[in-house]
Amino acid sequence: MAEIVSSRTFTPARCPICGKMTADRFRPFCSKRCADVDLNRWLSGVYAIPVKEDEDEDGERPVHDAPGVAEEPNGR
Repeated sequence: MAEIVSSRTFTPARCPICGKMTADRFRPFCSKRCADVDLNRWLSGVYAIPVKEDEDEDGERPVHDAPGVAEEPNGR
């Protein structure tokens, strides 16, 4: 059987925090410190997944989301 030869070269994975080589124990990071830095970024809101707010059925924003419209203090 013929061997399949890839033209791609293997590049070792790098830590997304500091750029050092990853360690199997902490993959995809190089150390516990970098893993903790990443976790702190998620927990503190530095990383966020962008969302698009849905419009109401009539294509307008709901009244409570409109700028300049304050809700009543008693929540009614």
